[in-house]
Amino acid sequence: GAFVPNVEKAQELAQVMVDIGKDAGRKIVALLSDMNQPLGHAIGNALEVKEAIAALQGDGPAGFWAHCLEVGGHMLRLAGKADSLDAGKAMITAVRDNGSAFAKFRDMVAAQGGDVAQVDNPDLLPSAQFIEQVVAPRSGWIAAMDTTAIGWANVRLGAGRLVKSDKIDHAVGMILPTKVGEQLEAGHILGEIHANDFEKLATAREELLAAITWSDEPVEPLPHFYGTVA
Repeated sequence: GAFVPNVEKAQELAQVMVDIGKDAGRKIVALLSDMNQPLGHAIGNALEVKEAIAALQGDGPAGFWAHCLEVGGHMLRLAGKADSLDAGKAMITAVRDNGSAFAKFRDMVAAQGGDVAQVDNPDLLPSAQFIEQVVAPRSGWIAAMDTTAIGWANVRLGAGRLVKSDKIDHAVGMILPTKVGEQLEAGHILGEIHANDFEKLATAREELLAAITWSDEPVEPLPHFYGTVA
């Protein structure tokens, strides 16, 4: 994947990538997906693994699952396993519902020497010392999220590296269930910050609140996708 500032630039890059794939004799499609808010709710290593496990068991965020269905459906169609996008989505839903998708994920973890006990019980995954709920500072509609700023805030928490030698803290991150277009009252919970350093938590709180733009008027929710290039 690649991050670009607007849909027009994304379409240009997608066309270049599709052309390269076709020149190499590959079946290819590029999806223009929205990255102006988190795909799911979780940001951070263990938190995202928990969310992925929940999705495989039918309990993950609806928007995250919709994204998985769209991408997976296209992949199955391109691979010749499904006759259409809808058929591919139906196949994915079926293996989630019958438990075989989760079982395969468990097998993959075991094959790579991972701890399947953490798959069976995600509460065994690393957890942060401090978990703080962040509340809305005002009433209104969420108009925008600066996801670049939110991403860097999580890096500074320890969820990513500022330099190559940094050690990643797998426990830290954020849970942000609130989406663009939602109306909130002052004091309503925006999300959670998971941290192992109180000063970093305080900084992340300030950065998260600064990354959210508010409106006094209703705002349209964002789409999951803006189109495809094939």
